[in-house]
Amino acid sequence: MIPAPHEVTQLLVAWGDGDQSALDKLMPLVYDELHGLAHRYMAHERPEHTLQTSALVNEAYFRLVDQRNVHWQNRAQFFGIAATLMRRILVGYARRRNRVKRGAGAFQISLDEAAILSQERAADMVALDEALENLAAVDRRKSQVVELRFFGGLSIDETAEVLKVSPGTVMRDWTLAKAWLLREVMGDTAAGVSSPK
Repeated sequence: MIPAPHEVTQLLVAWGDGDQSALDKLMPLVYDELHGLAHRYMAHERPEHTLQTSALVNEAYFRLVDQRNVHWQNRAQFFGIAATLMRRILVGYARRRNRVKRGAGAFQISLDEAAILSQERAADMVALDEALENLAAVDRRKSQVVELRFFGGLSIDETAEVLKVSPGTVMRDWTLAKAWLLREVMGDTAAGVSSPK
């Protein structure tokens, strides 16, 4: 059974106000959606790694409950932050994996961490993260639209609600940001867009 958005919002607000029992009630309601979000991230991974998605959900959960000074507003904001955390977790793993690949002998990772990303996916994740950081430096909102839509799986309307802009603005930002990121990741010949504005 999918919880009503207002139920999740009420629990988020109560949790933000310091009610730890609200967190205990919240997590069972959002776990399936968090798992689905993690599954989208892991969709291109090798199929023999069955625990990857659960490991990503668990790590994101621990980081979510450790969030300080977040004024929780609604379900969309929660999943947007969860998406950002999952992306950062995967980028961290990818960067560590790339360091090991380049021969940083003193650096060690666990077998679980080594299994979470293939080498190609790790390089792609790092390149996309760097492109998103560059986009954020030029236009923060377009970067947020990408995080919420692509990584968070939010709809146009949910993204507009989180960013407090119109759905039309989200659509324009989404279109321009995708073209800009394609150019950044693939090179200047992939897309003839010079700026996301």
